[in-house]
Amino acid sequence: MSSPGNVPVKVDRRVKIAEVVLRCLVCGLGVLVAALVGTDTQVKEIFSIERKAKFTDMKSLLFLVVTNGIVAGYSVIQGIRCVVSMIKGRVLFNKALAWAIFSCDQVMAYMTLAALAAATQSAMLAEKGQVEMQWMNVCGIYRSFCTQIGEGIVAALVVSLATITISSVSAFNLFRLYGGHKRITNCGAW
Repeated sequence: MSSPGNVPVKVDRRVKIAEVVLRCLVCGLGVLVAALVGTDTQVKEIFSIERKAKFTDMKSLLFLVVTNGIVAGYSVIQGIRCVVSMIKGRVLFNKALAWAIFSCDQVMAYMTLAALAAATQSAMLAEKGQVEMQWMNVCGIYRSFCTQIGEGIVAALVVSLATITISSVSAFNLFRLYGGHKRITNCGAW
C-alpha cells in the first residue's frame, strides 16, 4: 500500500507523527519564548535615578515575542489539522492546500530565523557593548534581565530549528504529490 508519490504508508504515518511532535514542540517553546522575554523586567537605581529595563526597550525583542506568538498560534492550527488527518486516515492529495501549507511553513521558518538573528545581535551588543560607538555594556547593570533574555533566545533557537525542519517536511509532503513515476536514466543524453 502506498500514499501519494509512491511513499509507503508506514513512512507516511511516521512523517505525520514527526510533524505533529515538531508542531507541538514549536507551540510549547514559542509560548515559552514569548513568556520569558515578554515578562522580563528589572529595575535598577543608577545615581539615585530609577531605571527599568523591559523587553520593549529593544524592538528586536518585541519582534521576537510577536513572532514566536504568531508561530505558536500557527503551530496549534496546523497541529490540529495533522491530528485530524491522522485520525481520519486521510492523506493530503490537494496540491493547492499543500502549496499553501508549504508557503506558510516557509514564512514561519524565515520569520523565526529573522527574529532570532535580530534578537541575538541586540543581545550581543547589550552583553559586550560597542567601544567604537561608545555604547556601554548594559548587561553588567541588568544581569538578571540579560540572563532571562538569553534563556529566551536559546529557546527561540530551538523553535527556529524546528520550524526549518517542519518546512522540510512540508516540502516532502508537497513535492511527493507530483509523483516520481518517470525515471531519468541518462541526464546528458540527447
